[in-house]
Amino acid sequence: MGDFNLALVIVAIVVCVLVFIFNLYLLVNYQHPDDANQAYFPKFVVVLGLSVAAISILMLPADVANRQACRHAIYNGACNLTLPMKDLWLAIYIIDAILVFFVIPFAMFYYEGDMDKSVWKRMKSALLWVITTAIVCALVLGILYGLVGKVDFTVRHLSSSTEPFPSTWGLTRGQQCVGSGARQCSAYSASASSETTWTMRTTFPEYVVALATIAGSVLFTIFGGVGIACLPLGLIFSFIRRPKAVITRSQYIKEATELSKKARELKKAADALHQEERSGSKGRKWRKNVKAVEKELLLLEEDVKALEEMYPQGEKAEASWAMTVLGYLAKLVLGVLGLIVSVAWIAHIVIYLLIDPPISAFLNEIFIKLDDVWGLLGTAAFAFFCFYLLLAVIAGAMMLGLKLVFITIHPMKWGATLMNSFLFNVGLILLCSISVIQFCATAFAYYAQATAAQEIFGHTLQSLRGIKYLYKYNVFQIGFIVLAGLTFVYYSAFGWRRKKPSGRFQLST
Repeated sequence: MGDFNLALVIVAIVVCVLVFIFNLYLLVNYQHPDDANQAYFPKFVVVLGLSVAAISILMLPADVANRQACRHAIYNGACNLTLPMKDLWLAIYIIDAILVFFVIPFAMFYYEGDMDKSVWKRMKSALLWVITTAIVCALVLGILYGLVGKVDFTVRHLSSSTEPFPSTWGLTRGQQCVGSGARQCSAYSASASSETTWTMRTTFPEYVVALATIAGSVLFTIFGGVGIACLPLGLIFSFIRRPKAVITRSQYIKEATELSKKARELKKAADALHQEERSGSKGRKWRKNVKAVEKELLLLEEDVKALEEMYPQGEKAEASWAMTVLGYLAKLVLGVLGLIVSVAWIAHIVIYLLIDPPISAFLNEIFIKLDDVWGLLGTAAFAFFCFYLLLAVIAGAMMLGLKLVFITIHPMKWGATLMNSFLFNVGLILLCSISVIQFCATAFAYYAQATAAQEIFGHTLQSLRGIKYLYKYNVFQIGFIVLAGLTFVYYSAFGWRRKKPSGRFQLST
């Protein structure tokens, strides 16, 4: 094994360890005090899920580096690669699918079970839900794989004769084949009858990855398209709507009184919903009211935080106000930088993916030039752009959760995040991470050429029967751009307005 390959193995091991430590740090600092010293299984699932999601994104740069070991070989089979990337890709995404569809739902059902029930009853209820889901998923996957689990590759039959090696070449635009007679050796001049379809059955793991990618692509298109716009604009308009000065004590008392009234209304509504839950009447209306109370409670917490910012108290009031000002300035800087990244992403999608042939390789060329400057610079920039898409997904889910009643919100707050919110966001990240990798493998095909990821997500996935048309006609990319444009328009029209306090809250009847 050469020095380059040995270095790649060492880097891969170190990165995996660092990812695990960082995710453990996030769990410790984001968890709610009520979950301290308990809920160990959900915590293990959270750390494992975040690690799998982060490693899956970092695997694409590793795949590129792994292929670089054979850059001097005449063909790919002429050397031995350090890491079996195709097997690693399939393994990481099978683990991803198991976590998303089985382990995380079980952990959520168990965690959210009625605390008055015994541990066994909560575990039994969670197992029933997971087993039912497993049976349904197995039946659907088995039927689909048996019926349409094949790939259709479009190929051309080309032929030419053999001739003694000539001293001069006589090939011209009009004579593109060796020898005389009617031959087909050029795909440009070959007749339409030379085109045919080569059909073969894909492997079951690849088919599972493909279907999981489709499910994630739907969510990624919706949440990512909205989030790529609202993530930077939300930070910028948060600076625009910032409190300009400290309010007076009388204003503070008036606002605090209104918020306390709202808090009592929500407390009363939550008690009523808890009584309905105990009586067993957990119908559609009950679930709708629970989501409404959760959203109103989140907005109330934001109002309380804003009021505390406008009227800092205590001996360090001036220092607190200075930190508030600096915090909003930081949001402005991050928002501007995020806006640049978002615009770069959208421009790259249009220039490289939607226009055929592409106008420019754009970000692909930038990553390659950064690699020329320093070996890991292009890789780091590539990983940043991929992680930015995941952040956009979370931001889009939060925004739509606040606007649409049928979407449940699970906010992530420093030192105040319950395990069910952790698990929900980890599941969303895992499901969308598959699509993010597929999206990046397509968007950066020039940078990630001849990799195992491109073989799985480029050739097999885009030729899978029944699914290939979604990629042939760029359905997900177009939907992503459309939703991003609509969100830009929405924020431009309404994002700068200061939010008005909500009126009296009542449960729907």
